[in-house]
Amino acid sequence: MAKDKSYGSATLTREEPAKKASAPVSPIAKPAPLRASTTEAARRDTSATLPFGRQNYVLMLIGIAAILAGFFIMSLDKEEFGFGFLGLTLGPLVVMSGFVIEFFAILTRPKA
Repeated sequence: MAKDKSYGSATLTREEPAKKASAPVSPIAKPAPLRASTTEAARRDTSATLPFGRQNYVLMLIGIAAILAGFFIMSLDKEEFGFGFLGLTLGPLVVMSGFVIEFFAILTRPKA
């Protein structure tokens, strides 16, 4: 059933390339080389460190509170469409200060 194909001087059948492709397997196989691993203490230290410290989280909570307070102040304005001092000046300033606090909370480095 296999057809002979002539390539130059060698004659191959369809089964022969499959036979040639299988290499003999050695009885003693070497295990794959392992990656260089770090010590357990160093591995624990890197996994235990958090990206933010206590000071960062406290500043984040203060920033969120300032943002919420700013929106609450804007809602207290009794002028039509919020065009009074509370809705146009004080509330947005408090909200912006909350976002500035959040910015610094994210960018400050945690104390070791």
